[in-house]
Amino acid sequence: MADVSAPAEPPFRLSMLIYDRRYRSMTFQVIVFILVMAAAWWLVNNTIRNLAVLGKDFNFGFLFQRAGYDIPQTPIPYTSDDTHLRATIVGLLNTLIVSILGCIAATVLGVAVGVARLSNNWLFARLMTVFVEAFRNMPLLLWILIIYAIFTEILPPPNAYRGEDATASMIFFDNVALTNRYTAIPTLAMTNDPGSLDLGARITFNWATIAFVVVLVGGWFVRRAILAWAQRVQDATGLRPRTWVMNLAVMTVPSLFLIFWFGLHLEAPELRGFNFTGGINVQNGLVALWLALTLYTAAFIAEIVRAGILAVSKGQTEAAFALGLRPRRTMKLVILPQALRVIIPPLISQYLNLTKNSSLAIAVGYMDLRGTLGGTTLNQTGRELEAIVLMMAIYWALSMIISAGMNIFNARVKLKER
Repeated sequence: MADVSAPAEPPFRLSMLIYDRRYRSMTFQVIVFILVMAAAWWLVNNTIRNLAVLGKDFNFGFLFQRAGYDIPQTPIPYTSDDTHLRATIVGLLNTLIVSILGCIAATVLGVAVGVARLSNNWLFARLMTVFVEAFRNMPLLLWILIIYAIFTEILPPPNAYRGEDATASMIFFDNVALTNRYTAIPTLAMTNDPGSLDLGARITFNWATIAFVVVLVGGWFVRRAILAWAQRVQDATGLRPRTWVMNLAVMTVPSLFLIFWFGLHLEAPELRGFNFTGGINVQNGLVALWLALTLYTAAFIAEIVRAGILAVSKGQTEAAFALGLRPRRTMKLVILPQALRVIIPPLISQYLNLTKNSSLAIAVGYMDLRGTLGGTTLNQTGRELEAIVLMMAIYWALSMIISAGMNIFNARVKLKER
C-alpha cells in the first residue's frame, strides 16, 4: 500500500513576509506599530527640546503648591490655602456631580419623550417632536446661557422672600427657593448624629453614611441569594416561589430602621438676614448647566429610544395584545426590553458626550475640572502643558470607565444565541 504523506512546507524566505498570507498581516501590523512609536518618540522629544529652549521642564510639582483661589461650590472642604491638587479634586468632583445627575435626568426624560413621540395622541406626539427638534438643532452653549440668563435676570433676589410683604414664595411645599443668586434646597439632617470617621487630610465619612452603604450592599447580596434559592426551587419543582415580598423587605426594612434610629429628616432652608440658611445653596451655574445638559441630551436620547422601539417587530406587539396585555404593559414588558439591545450602544455615546460637554461650565462660572485645573491653576502656574495633559488623561479615564460599565450592561441585555 502506497504511503501518501503531506507535502513538505517550503523553507522560510524573507519574501514570504510580504507575499505569504500567513505572515503578511503581521508584517504590516509591526510596520504600523513602529511608525506610530517613532512618531510618538519624535513628538515627545521635540516637546522636551522646545521646553528646554524656553527654560522649562516637565513636572507636576505645581500640584502641591498653594492654590490661592476660592471655589464657590465645594463638595469637600476647601480653602484658598489648599494645594492645586485639592482644587483639581474639587473640580473633578463638581464634574462628576453634574455628569451623573445629568445622565440620570436625561435618561428618564429621554425615555419618556421617546415613548411619547409614538403616542396615538396627535397633539401630544407633535409637542414632543417640537421639544426634540428645538433642543437638537441649537448649540448646547446657547441653551446654557439662555437658562442661566433666566435664573439671573428673571428670578427674584433672596430678600424678596422676607416678611408679610414678600413678593416671592417658595415651591415644593416651601422647601425650595429660587433666587437670582442661588437655589436653596433642603438638606438631610439627623437628630442622633453618630459622628464621623476621620481618615486624615480633612477626609471624613459620617458613620450613618457608612451604615447605609453596608446595609444596601448587604441587602443586594441577600437579594441575590434569594433569587438563586427561588431558581433552585423552580428547577426542582417547576414552581417558582414568590420572592418580591422578601426582596422588598430586605432592601427597605433595614434602611427604614436606620432612618428611624438616626432621626433622618429634611431640613428646609430658612431666610435669615440676607441669605437662606439651614439648607444647601446651590450655585445657579450648576443648576443652569444641569438643566441645559439634561434637556439637550434628552432630545438625542428620545430619538434613540424611538428608533429602538420602531426596530422591534410589530408582530411582538400583536402577540402581546393577543395574550391580553394592555398597551402600557406591552411597552414595559415586551417592547422596551427588546429595544434595549438597539438603544444601549448609541446611548453610551450620549453619556460620553454629556460628560465631555460639562466642560462648558466655564461659561456660567461653575468651577468644574475645566475651570480649576484647565483654568485658574493653568493661568497661575504657567504649566499649560502639564495641566492640559493631566486634564486630557482624566477625561479619557472617565470616558473609559463609562464605556466599560455600559458595555458590561450591554453584554447582559444583548440577544444571546443558543
